Amino acid sequence: MPAVVLLAAFAFDLAFITDAAFDDAGPRFVDLLLFPGIFGMVFCALWAQKRAAVAAVAASVVLVSYTLVVRYFNIPTYSSVLANLSITEVVAGVEILFYAARRTRPGVAFAVISGLVLATLTAVSGRYMEGLSGGTMAQAMLFGGILLGGTLVFAIPGRDRMTNPKRYETLQKLNKLVMGQWPLIGMLSIALILEFSFTYASGAHGLPVLVCSIIAAVIAVAAPRRPADAMVALTAVMVLSALVTPFLRLRYDYPTPGGVPGTQIVAGMGLVITLVRAVGLSKATTRIAALSAVVAGACILNTNRPTPRLMTDPDDIAGFAVAGVLLLGISVAVGLALRSRDSERTQVIQSAISDAQTSERMALARELHDVVAHHVTGIVVQAQAAKMMGEKNPQVAVEAMGRIEDAGVEALAAMRRLVRSMRGDAPAGSSEFSEQATTDLAADLRSLIERSNHGVKTSMKLELPSDVPHEVGRSALRLVQESLTNIGKHASGAKEALVIAEVAGSELHLQVTDDGREPDRRPAGGSGGYGLIGMRERVALLHGRLSAGRAPGGGWRVEAWLPLEGEE
Repeated sequence: MPAVVLLAAFAFDLAFITDAAFDDAGPRFVDLLLFPGIFGMVFCALWAQKRAAVAAVAASVVLVSYTLVVRYFNIPTYSSVLANLSITEVVAGVEILFYAARRTRPGVAFAVISGLVLATLTAVSGRYMEGLSGGTMAQAMLFGGILLGGTLVFAIPGRDRMTNPKRYETLQKLNKLVMGQWPLIGMLSIALILEFSFTYASGAHGLPVLVCSIIAAVIAVAAPRRPADAMVALTAVMVLSALVTPFLRLRYDYPTPGGVPGTQIVAGMGLVITLVRAVGLSKATTRIAALSAVVAGACILNTNRPTPRLMTDPDDIAGFAVAGVLLLGISVAVGLALRSRDSERTQVIQSAISDAQTSERMALARELHDVVAHHVTGIVVQAQAAKMMGEKNPQVAVEAMGRIEDAGVEALAAMRRLVRSMRGDAPAGSSEFSEQATTDLAADLRSLIERSNHGVKTSMKLELPSDVPHEVGRSALRLVQESLTNIGKHASGAKEALVIAEVAGSELHLQVTDDGREPDRRPAGGSGGYGLIGMRERVALLHGRLSAGRAPGGGWRVEAWLPLEGEE
């Protein structure tokens, strides 16, 4: 932002001085000799962001040396906030002063700032030429003191970042507020610069109005924190400014022909935008009406200056009324547009949060169903087998108890993984087989089939490469695991199952079949009906295809085709 402000000031001087160099007043082209000094100050201001102390010394040298050039060639100077200094030189000097006060040691800062102040006073007085210079040394001292004090007030508190963290945190919040209002601050800065110039030209008679404008600008920038209260404060400041103006005997064009300072107009527009954006038009109507009444009163009271006389011409009143309504309408429209955008952004964020929560719940549901239900189904099947064979062959029951114990341990481990995921120790869904799956899908499938406790002999046919994508491999494991679980629950009288996993073209083909028949009773533990739903969700996430149903020769068949290369 400092660079942008500096370049904006330079663009203004570039246009103004170039125009003056080609007019008929005085020697042609001599005004262009001001540019080397201006270029030097711009360079020093940009340099100050890295080497503040050296840049401050260099700027002092530039000011003093170019003052000698101005005197030697009798170059006409142009005054801005300070006499005989261009607006670019003033802005550059303020930025150099800020960086020197903020980033250098106290002793060095005092020395280089003192040198810069003395160089500025030398330039103001040394460039004075009878009939060519405007302003007085008293005015330069007044406005220079305001600039110096204001800059130090903002710069010095930022030095104690490490020694006073609370104050630095406050400054960070202030910086965040300012950065969020940069369009308004830019417009207020331009208006204040112009008002400074008018006040300077009026011999400081307009200083009370300038102070009111500065307060109005601060209120407008700070308004997002408490917009309703800020509107009341701005209205009070504008009332004070309107009542003080008739006693100052200011010209018609100070600071604007309409009787209301331009800075206060910009501040009012910005505050209307902020208030409408924050609370809506219906709740802001009363305060906006009060501010509009104050602006109308100030316009009627202070337009005809320097003679304190009310504006009574209907044509003039109508013209200013149209302009005021137009500016108010623009402000309200911008505020409503920003409010609508904020509402849409909030809805988008809420929708994204809702989608994320839904995805999280679905991932947890799949994890619960596929992992825990798989192990619990094995426990139930083994318990049923032990119950049926225990009386005839106790050894079978003992072996079944061992397998039930192993399945229980695995179920507890799966539950712990799920709890960690729900507590946030690992993202839900990311733990899906992440602690069991490896980069070798074939080995993982063999381990899964060998450890399955669904009570049906299972054979396998695996023709897999070693570079199956991890996400595809995890989903393949889940699909096979759920299919084997369903065999144990639903395949009544099944004697054998077959698992086929192979790569066909650019897809991973999975097939799980059994030779069972339709169950004649409710499966062990019941059925929630979510197994196939979870399988379809997994396949859909990978943009694959799933087929599940009765096989032509009897039994049940599940087939899936998972793309090995596709969208993330």
